[in-house]
Amino acid sequence: MTIHKAVIPAAGLGTRFLPATKSTPKEMLPVVDKPAIQYVVEEAVAAGLDDVLLITGRSKRTLADHFDAVPELEAALEAKGDTERLAKVRESTDLAHVHFVRQGQPRGLGHAVLQAKHHVGDEPFAVLLGDDLIDERDALLTPMLEIQERLGGSVIALLEVPAEQISSYGCAAVEPLDGDEDADTVRITGLVEKPPVDEAPSNLAIIGRYVLHPAVFDVLEQTAPGRGGEIQLTDALATLMDMPAEQGGGVTGVVFRGRRYDTGDRLDYLKAVVRIAVDRPDLGPDFKDWLVQYVAGGKA
Repeated sequence: MTIHKAVIPAAGLGTRFLPATKSTPKEMLPVVDKPAIQYVVEEAVAAGLDDVLLITGRSKRTLADHFDAVPELEAALEAKGDTERLAKVRESTDLAHVHFVRQGQPRGLGHAVLQAKHHVGDEPFAVLLGDDLIDERDALLTPMLEIQERLGGSVIALLEVPAEQISSYGCAAVEPLDGDEDADTVRITGLVEKPPVDEAPSNLAIIGRYVLHPAVFDVLEQTAPGRGGEIQLTDALATLMDMPAEQGGGVTGVVFRGRRYDTGDRLDYLKAVVRIAVDRPDLGPDFKDWLVQYVAGGKA
């Protein structure tokens, strides 16, 4: 079955970015000149997923506004002959078929994904977290979709992190996948949410890309609140891991070795902005020169 639906949870309160997120969704914080959420939708579309569902919450109306048309602004730009900015304004409107549903209460990632059940139906789908931006030059979602279509079950993205950081992530125990020559495609044998460093089964962290079998919805409905009193997607995946393949069970991991930008933390957000800006052909050369002078302590 060809996968064409993506789910993007975007209902978090963004407390780490207060006071900026008091009235502005964290997903709308700019990464250079585009909000973070647009990068994520663009990634989904580039992988062939043209049906996008955003799981939002209260005070997130600007997310819908961003993907809607703005006739007054477009008319003003058109009257001025500013075709370049007009194209940028219309870009987000024309990206995909974007839908919205509210998560009434922030009860965890698993609960957010569960809100997509009626929209997704009985077919596999992708989940992309807005805090993780994947560089468009490094394929991740497309190979994950291909693996799910080939093997079935669910597929999760993994990243090697320093051992001392693993307690900030969901963590996976893995083993080689029989008959697969790609060493970065592995079978998941264990999952634990944010383990203490000395209890982590590996240094492989779960990052924000998933391709899920629809069986996850029934599992999530039966999943009790876990760490932090929230319904954890990691706990549901641990159940799917041990289920028979004919029931949608089995979880495969893809170890990602490309460029990933974390916008969920203030310091990492700043790093992401700098790294993306430096690589932009329109900004990079001048910005890089300025950075070199500034870091060297010169007047910039």
